[in-house]
Amino acid sequence: MIRVILADDHHLVRKGIRSLLEKADDIKIVAEAEDGSEAVDLVKRLRPDVLVMDIAMPRLNGIQAAEQIAHMGSRTAVVLLSMHSDETLVRQANRVGVKGYLLKRSITEELLRAIRVARLGESYLSPEIPDPQEIDLMYGQVNSKATDRFDQLSPREREVLQLIAEGYTNKETASILQLSIKTIEKHRSSLMNKLHVNDLPSLLRIAFKNRLVFFDN
Repeated sequence: MIRVILADDHHLVRKGIRSLLEKADDIKIVAEAEDGSEAVDLVKRLRPDVLVMDIAMPRLNGIQAAEQIAHMGSRTAVVLLSMHSDETLVRQANRVGVKGYLLKRSITEELLRAIRVARLGESYLSPEIPDPQEIDLMYGQVNSKATDRFDQLSPREREVLQLIAEGYTNKETASILQLSIKTIEKHRSSLMNKLHVNDLPSLLRIAFKNRLVFFDN
């Protein structure tokens, strides 16, 4: 039996995915999450085989959540669902070891195949998704300094940057991450130094360019 956690901030979407997966005899849904942070906590506690997660999640998006799960040393395979097939997201997902990347319009039998393939440690991409290896070759030839700087951020720094981009204050960010305001201020300063910017609008542009936040799901 493949044990699965569902993570999406829209209840109706989760309900639809659950309805599909419950028809499979070899898949069992063990929990649901409404944001990336909750998904990470559930993976840590329940150790599912597969996490099916929307990429556009609040507080901690799907890619950042997958990165934290990888850093935990978890064997849980992550399958991401997205409305977007752009190269930036595919490259980031590949970098953090995501096993499946599907467009949301592919939430049919294709999702069942992706879960089964991911459970075996293999990768599955929707046919419309560009090959991440080809994207990496392209990035190697077109050396984007801004992208390179973003890749050098730690998982915590990207988490703080996402919360800044979502409009949270230092105090609110500190509360969400259970850190001191002083620590958040240090992370914010480190972000500006690493990204070579000196104001909030510049930070936000980098967050949007690297798809830490989404205007739609």
